[in-house]
Amino acid sequence: MDKVLYVAMTGARENMLAQQAHANNLANATTTAFKSDLEQARAMRVLGEGYESRVYSMSERPGTNMETGTLMQTGRDLDVALDGDGWMAIIGPDGNEVYTRNGELQIDAANQLVTGSGLPVMGNGGLPIVIPPSEKVDIASDGTINIRPLGGSAAEVVQIDQIKLVRPEDGALYKGSDGFMHTDNDLPLPAALDAQLRAGYLEASNVNAVEELTSMISLSRQFEMQVKMMKTAEENSSRATEILRIS
Repeated sequence: MDKVLYVAMTGARENMLAQQAHANNLANATTTAFKSDLEQARAMRVLGEGYESRVYSMSERPGTNMETGTLMQTGRDLDVALDGDGWMAIIGPDGNEVYTRNGELQIDAANQLVTGSGLPVMGNGGLPIVIPPSEKVDIASDGTINIRPLGGSAAEVVQIDQIKLVRPEDGALYKGSDGFMHTDNDLPLPAALDAQLRAGYLEASNVNAVEELTSMISLSRQFEMQVKMMKTAEENSSRATEILRIS
């Protein structure tokens, strides 16, 4: 088989994988605090007998775009948005500590403070935060949670817990298959006392919908070109076979 067919086939395959990355970003353009996945192509030589004259591109996701999305004011007491490069610690589906910037919080039937997907928010003590029955819940800029007990006066305030906020170094987190951020060794990060949040706000997705759509159109055209190249390789092989029969 001519290596040109291999190059075209792998090119079409990598185009499809790249389109999946951009399609996932585009599908999450309205997801709260979503961080878009980066996608790039890397040149790879086709190894084998003879001179290495064929090169194909391999699609890969080298990381996640950590840019902060636009902050949107909601006025809801349990909505929080992280300021700067801080992250909020939650208990992931596997029971380990993971991190998110999606601050669309709520109180579940067990009186636990949870994310919109139902995962418990972690306090500074490493345990889920439990909110007793109360008339009002306030979250301070440092993550401290204060409540006004049922039947209490307007001046009566009780501190319940503090949301664990972290500030990781660049490159310390990666996005897992569950959509949350993890550390490389799954060890929890220390709480950052200087991390801040804003109550009554939510962070929008940082996806650039126009850029993602343009990339998908470009990749679709590249895919069509790869298919045409495979057809050309097939035609060349058929003609070479006919010439050999004549000779």
